Amino acid sequence: MPDVLDWGTREYTSSLAEMRRLRAARRRGEIADTLILVEHPPVVTVGVQGDDGETLPPGLPVVHVERGGKGTYHGPGQLVGYPIVDLDPRGHDVRRFVHDVEELVGQALRTWGIVAGRVAGRRGVWVEGERKIASVGVAVEQWVTFHGFALNVATDLRPFRSFRPCGFDGSVMTSVAAEVGEEVTLGDAKPPVVAAWNLIFGEADNPSMPPRVAGSSDPAVVS
Repeated sequence: MPDVLDWGTREYTSSLAEMRRLRAARRRGEIADTLILVEHPPVVTVGVQGDDGETLPPGLPVVHVERGGKGTYHGPGQLVGYPIVDLDPRGHDVRRFVHDVEELVGQALRTWGIVAGRVAGRRGVWVEGERKIASVGVAVEQWVTFHGFALNVATDLRPFRSFRPCGFDGSVMTSVAAEVGEEVTLGDAKPPVVAAWNLIFGEADNPSMPPRVAGSSDPAVVS
């Protein structure tokens, strides 16, 4: 089975450095496919598509990263998942990987009776096709993935409304707690997320994969 690392609450830039280190370790075959679970103190991250010059939430640190997508917010009450996955045994199919990450989140949400999934042309996980409950943005280097998803469990949604997260009006953002109308903790969310991770990523797809070109990389995927 793939591994899971629970980092608890951890500052973003130190998490980013360790995530990059683990990506390199996965490429060298030193670790198995691994899901990192973490909660970050308030921070805005901006992907390769930038922020279009928009005003970002004031008073928060901003970190530019190599994942796909634009700017988004991370903060308390949000469960962030970073899948470190070798795509060699999965046919180098980045699009399918992203869909699997979205499916992972959707399956976990069924624990609360929340029906959520993909919307054509919109990255992330959406409730009733209208309310965004999780953002997804990944990067791939030498066919190993990093970055991942951010599931709003009991997140204060007000920071999202002060800019355009992933290019959308901030009012589209929702959370598990907002959808079910009761308190939900990250401790409640982790077991269903881990169960979905084990189900979807427990076995490598397409064992006969095309050869990897040493040093090759795939472009980041839009969030």
